[in-house]
Order: sequence, then C-alpha cells, then structure tokens
Amino acid sequence: MPEAADVAVVTGLGIGLVYGVVGLLSGFCMMSSLRGWWADGDSRLVRSYALAMGIAIIATQLLAANGAVDLGKSIYLQPTFSVPLMFAGGVLFGYGMVLANGCGSRALVLLGRGNLRSFVVVTVLAIAAEMTLKGLIAPLRIALMQGSQTTATATSLPAVLSVGGLHGAAARLLPALALGGALIVFAFAHAPFRRAPGQMLAGLIVGLLIAGGWFATGYLGADDFNPVPVASLTFVAPIADALQYIMLSTGSTANFGIATVAGVLAGSLVTAVATRRFKLEGFHSPQHMLRSAGGAALMGIGGVMALGCSVGQGLTGLSTLALPSFVAIAGIFIGTAAGLRGALRVRPLKIEPQAAR
Repeated sequence: MPEAADVAVVTGLGIGLVYGVVGLLSGFCMMSSLRGWWADGDSRLVRSYALAMGIAIIATQLLAANGAVDLGKSIYLQPTFSVPLMFAGGVLFGYGMVLANGCGSRALVLLGRGNLRSFVVVTVLAIAAEMTLKGLIAPLRIALMQGSQTTATATSLPAVLSVGGLHGAAARLLPALALGGALIVFAFAHAPFRRAPGQMLAGLIVGLLIAGGWFATGYLGADDFNPVPVASLTFVAPIADALQYIMLSTGSTANFGIATVAGVLAGSLVTAVATRRFKLEGFHSPQHMLRSAGGAALMGIGGVMALGCSVGQGLTGLSTLALPSFVAIAGIFIGTAAGLRGALRVRPLKIEPQAAR
C-alpha cells in the first residue's frame, strides 16, 4: 500500500496537470483579470476568478465541516501572525505581478508554452523567495514579524461566529454560503460571462482543484506517523522548493507543492504542443528583462511575507476563511491597482524598431 506522502505527491502532480491545461486554455490569472476589467471594461476573467473563489470557499468548508480535512493545521490559521507584514507583502506581490506581467502560476503556464521571459520570472521569483524564507533576507523578515506579530483567539470567520455562540458545521457553512454564494452570483450576473462557457468551466475547475488539494493533503495524506503538511494550491514557496529540489535533490524528497509545480508546467507544455500554441518568445529589450526580473523579485519577497500569492492567498487562503488571508488579499489588490492605475502605474515599454521586426 502506498504511503500517504506518495499519494499526496501523485495527487499534487495530477492537480497541477489540470491547472496547467486550464490555465493555458482560459488565461486564468488575477492580474490579467483586473487589467481587462479596468482597462477594457471586459470583466469575464474577473468573474471566472470570482467563481473559482466562491466554489473554493464552499467546497473547502464542506470538507472541513464533514471532518475530511483539519484546516487548523494549515499555515493560514495559525494563532500568531503579523498584519503589517502580510499586508506589505501583499502590496509588494501585487505590484511585482504587474511589473512581471503575471503571477507565479501564470509564469509557469506561459513557460510551458515556450515563453522564455517566464523562465527568468520563475527563476528570479524562486531565488528571491528562498532568500526571504531561509537566506539573506530571512533575518530581516523574522525581525519584522516578531516586532509586529499578534496572537488572536479567533483567526477565521467560523471561529469568530463560534465565539458569538454559533458552533459546529453551522459556523462554517453560514459564512461560506454567504460569501461564496455572493461571489458566484457576482460571476453569473454578467451576461457576457454566461455566454463564455470556457471561462465558466475554468472558474469551476480551479475552485474544485483548491478543494481537491485540501482533500489530498488533509485526508489522503493523513498519517499519524508521517503526516503530510495540510496545504493546497499555492506557488511562491513551492516554486522555490522546486528549484532547490532540482539542484539538491539528493537527500531530499518531493512534496505536494513541488509536484504541483511540475504538473502545471507539464500540463501547459503538453496542451501547447497539442493545440499548436507552443512558440518560443523572448524579451523585447534589456529594459523589458529588468522590469520582469524586478517584478519577479518583488513577488518572491512579497509572497513569502504574505504567506501566499494571488492563488495561494487569493483562492487557497480565502477558502479557509482565515482573517489574515483577507489582509493579504487586500494588500495584493492594492498593489495590483497601484501598478495598473494612478501615479505609480507601470507604463508600457516602448518597443525598439529592431526588436519589433
């Protein structure tokens, strides 16, 4: 009988494969969603993201209410956290996402399609994240966290309701249905979205993949003697772990996150080749490369500070209804908004005639 850790790795690979396929075919991405909505008035991608968010919340809380996963073991529901650090990390990640023209998961998807710019983004993001987790920047991050952390007795909406007297499944399902249902209604309230079956399917699948990740690590990976960390889709730390595993695999083992990263890349690559979308692409200019690398560095640093990315906090963290996740998401939205609009807007680079030919 396979060990729980092996089951989690295989399941993570499968979840990543599906995400890679869906991400390439649908263009699923928070930054692209907000850019299309604010710049062009096209909110279909935003509503696909909202649908994924709503499905993830409801499905995850149903799993937790039925005892299939203990969300309290995840990083999102720890009693001690730093609100300023998570918010600032979210802002850095959001702004970096605009500079790099996509988040970590989107970079993996585009890399599978042959986008060499994404190779730089993924590599720099991984290095910056590892530096912030365990390297040169780690002492500063830890000092800032220790100087601003707080300990809360209630770290999620269900916990807050429990303090108010509502317990058990009701405390989970009431906020899940209210928030998740509102997001789903928002998604389907837009007629063009209802006429976009591909976007509807993408939102549904990604939302279920979030719940699938929780089930894989929290139920299939449950083992009293060799427990698997309870987690789901997220990309900043796993991309860093994947790079480290590639370089130093001797003595280390693959995990759910590393397998997910590999799956996303493989799913996108196979889909790109099968649909004839594979095409090698590079940078237009040295300035373009510097901007992308700088954005990737901000995403790596900010994603570690915020304990997640636009997927790791925007979907997975929010699915736990963790209060710190709302803080991180607010920071990501503000950082993205600053990059797309206003005085700090990231302006398009001029393409030199030679590069344009």
